Amino acid sequence: MAEALLSRLSRRRFWGGFVCGAALGGAATAAALAAAQRVPADRRRPCESPPPSRHDSSPAGEPLREEPAPESVLGMYGFPVDGTQTRLYTNHALSYDQAKRVPRWVIEHISKHKTVGDADRRHCKFRPDPTIPPLFSAVNEDYIGSGWSRGHMAPAGDNKYSPKAMAETFYLSNIVPQNYENNAGFWNRMEMYCRELTERFEDVWIVSGPLTLLQVDEDGKKRVTYQVIGKDDVAVPSHLYKVILARRSATSPDLLALGAFVVPNNPIGFDHQLPEFQVGIEELEKMSGLVFFPQVNKDENVRNICEIDTCRLMSLEEFTLYITTRKVQSARTLERLGKIMSELQEKGIKPDEYLLKVYKKKEEELAIQKTVEAREGRAG
Repeated sequence: MAEALLSRLSRRRFWGGFVCGAALGGAATAAALAAAQRVPADRRRPCESPPPSRHDSSPAGEPLREEPAPESVLGMYGFPVDGTQTRLYTNHALSYDQAKRVPRWVIEHISKHKTVGDADRRHCKFRPDPTIPPLFSAVNEDYIGSGWSRGHMAPAGDNKYSPKAMAETFYLSNIVPQNYENNAGFWNRMEMYCRELTERFEDVWIVSGPLTLLQVDEDGKKRVTYQVIGKDDVAVPSHLYKVILARRSATSPDLLALGAFVVPNNPIGFDHQLPEFQVGIEELEKMSGLVFFPQVNKDENVRNICEIDTCRLMSLEEFTLYITTRKVQSARTLERLGKIMSELQEKGIKPDEYLLKVYKKKEEELAIQKTVEAREGRAG
């Protein structure tokens, strides 16, 4: 019987483990096998298989069946799909978080010519991304009445060169729940700074996205919690990040300029500047679980963007003049135009030369339009 057992063990490739015991005879071999079966699992050597059971043996003369390769069994019906694959659009790309209904990251490229043009955001509407399955998509109703704004990660203003590129930034896959004041204020000023960089750098790449950072409670324990909004439970981030990489030109010997910034999803006043929110790139990578611009040697080929550029955001007065200029350009009546300028005067801010130029041109256009409408009215 012992000889038959040894024969079976040999066929199952266990012979090498017991060859020394064979010299002591069949009884010693059987005793050794019994002892091996009594060794607790956690006492066995790493990767050591448990001894065979008496019930595992095949009839004499029949080959043992090989176990199928693990991957062929595990993947027989496919692995889970998380939807985080890179999705490409006209001027941005993103990775989407299907559970939180927000992007994990959004990357865009801007240059001077992309930030100017005739594309008008008034012709764009927020809507679900047609490439995202409805089961995992946010909808506008999730945001309406939630107390949070729809915050662009790749902003519409970076795509004035292309109506299609601008319209795609209004897909909800590019949007996160953002504090209204933050969205219209500090974050908006950051976006303006990025566009301003195209005056000094030929190419600017920007990665933006949401963060849900841990907090330490009164009991000293660390926790990650976040609010969700709407019927689809869209996740509200605690912070937002932006990573900026700028290149003087394709032929410039200058090092690339790099900066990483983390901003709380709260109101931030005009007395704060961008360097206050700068973090090390590795620190942000640890927070987010992402590696930014992986093909760049960040130890040798980059310089701190705030050391070689201004990292200066608009002041309250400059920002007010900028917003007023945009309002003037979009005014549709002389009455509305006059009200815009009155509001600026009430704030105690004097219009600069550029605003006055835009105002006079708009005033002339609206006056001509009013005259034409009056003539057509009398003719009718």
